[in-house]
Amino acid sequence: MYLIPVMCLGILIGRWIFPEKYKKLNERLQTVCTIILIFCMGVTLGSRDNFLGELKALGIQSFLFFLIPTALSVILVFAATRRLMDRRGEVKE
Repeated sequence: MYLIPVMCLGILIGRWIFPEKYKKLNERLQTVCTIILIFCMGVTLGSRDNFLGELKALGIQSFLFFLIPTALSVILVFAATRRLMDRRGEVKE
């Protein structure tokens, strides 16, 4: 629960306090930290005893986490477009 306030604090510092001359260095540092994070996640997954056996279930869960929000988003955009625009693509009055 503490992650969101820390992230918001980082956004505020980056927006108003962080010097512009260090922006490029900060981008590179973020890239390196992201690579290290992905590597550590891979090590953690690889060290699980039954990882290959759980891989199918993880894949199905990941697919559903992708499919459900995507399908609902497409349906909502389609419904909103039909309701708010006429056939020529102009906004209804």
